[in-house]
Amino acid sequence: MTPDTNWFQEMEDRIPKGNVRTRFAPSPTGYMHVGNLRTALYAWLIARKNRGTFILRIEDTDQSRLVDGAVEIIYSTLAQCGLNHDEGPDIGGPVGPYIQTERRHLYSKYAQYLLDNGHAYRCFCEKAEDDSTHEKSEDPCRILSKEQSDARAAAGEPYVIRQKIPESGSTTFSDSIYGDITVPNADLDDQVLIKRDGLPTYNFANVVDDHLMGITHVVRGTEYLSSAPKYNLLYRSFGWDVPIYVHCPPVMRDAHNKMSKRHGDPSYEDLIAQGYLTEAVVNYVALLGWSPGGEREIYSLKELSEIFDISGISKSPAIFDINKLTYFNAEYIRAMDSEKFASIARPYIRETVKKEEIDPSLIAALLQQRIERLTDIPGKIGFFQELPEYDSELFINKKSKTDKEISLTMLKAAKEALSELSEWTQSSVHDCLISLASQLGVKNATLMWPVRIAAAGMSVTPGGAVEICHILGRRETLNRIETGIKKLS
Repeated sequence: MTPDTNWFQEMEDRIPKGNVRTRFAPSPTGYMHVGNLRTALYAWLIARKNRGTFILRIEDTDQSRLVDGAVEIIYSTLAQCGLNHDEGPDIGGPVGPYIQTERRHLYSKYAQYLLDNGHAYRCFCEKAEDDSTHEKSEDPCRILSKEQSDARAAAGEPYVIRQKIPESGSTTFSDSIYGDITVPNADLDDQVLIKRDGLPTYNFANVVDDHLMGITHVVRGTEYLSSAPKYNLLYRSFGWDVPIYVHCPPVMRDAHNKMSKRHGDPSYEDLIAQGYLTEAVVNYVALLGWSPGGEREIYSLKELSEIFDISGISKSPAIFDINKLTYFNAEYIRAMDSEKFASIARPYIRETVKKEEIDPSLIAALLQQRIERLTDIPGKIGFFQELPEYDSELFINKKSKTDKEISLTMLKAAKEALSELSEWTQSSVHDCLISLASQLGVKNATLMWPVRIAAAGMSVTPGGAVEICHILGRRETLNRIETGIKKLS
């Protein structure tokens, strides 16, 4: 008896067609690691390069592995990275992700279609759902007649639905990166499609959803290469076209180990918390296993969407180099608009410098060309909040030809000259100290060195004596110079 396929054709008629459609389909089982982000980025770039559609689909059918807050992490990461998704659960409806558990009614119908057409069977074996070494030849359920299978199911006996893989022959699939790959069907297990709880497995749901959503390019990691033949057999069983596969090599911690949170490797959120800019992370992740050709490395997201091409993806694993990311980050910081940098740096500055009379934007101006990560900021500016304890030996500097005696003379003269200024601006402080050095008959550095040491209590500082004194203000600067004089007296 031929099964009723009217619903099947109705679903086919609703499938969007005619343009490039990609998807990011994460499972909400934890943090957003770098490999996840790269998959989302490549799928997004393929869609945008071809003026296509990028879909977000939350694959939450494995309820036992769900992690609270993981969905929110996915949403926020994509939003921060500028990877906006299109469409929604209803074609043409409001933009939003597809949620697989909200589509559970669909998968059982498609599984039943496979049962009716001899491409799947019910498996009543104990622990069948957990049997990762399931052998076709050892499953007595595979040879049950339809009547026997229906009767056991009607009697309430629990079962899973398995794909019925051909016992002979081979299956070939094509990948954009690795080319054609052929696998003997005898090597493929009869994978579970529908679990005992009625929910689909990832391997079944993603095939059905990719087809119904009109996905033209499937971007995922090489860990799914071994499953691709079984996916192809499912497409063939339904009479569907196979999408273009893009299996990306893994992102590695080193030559032998994949990145893993378990080993302390950073997620996207970790990298942001460590002071990396989203733009730098996205740029660097794009180049993890992909090359646009040429020597240039710094690209905006818009530029990447214009030049990205699948042919530039390497077959070799990419090694995540935190030092290279740090280089990218420093380049982005230095090229940033000064006002934007001041705004981003402000909370890091206020973390350390809490005095309201000190303007964070002035400190930011000193830091922009001197840091590599935003988290470098607090460690460089503590002296603005409070003068640290320091040794008078710091006043000795052979290069500027200063010793303690000369430094004491310089500080006394500087205190007197600076205290007489009618206004306290960077320009007035600069002119005062330059004029004083001339009057004293010394090089500028001979005066500036002890003034900076007294003002900061450190030998290495962002900015020189003039900038530091200006930011500290008249009263604090004079008090600190007086402290220096006492140390040297």
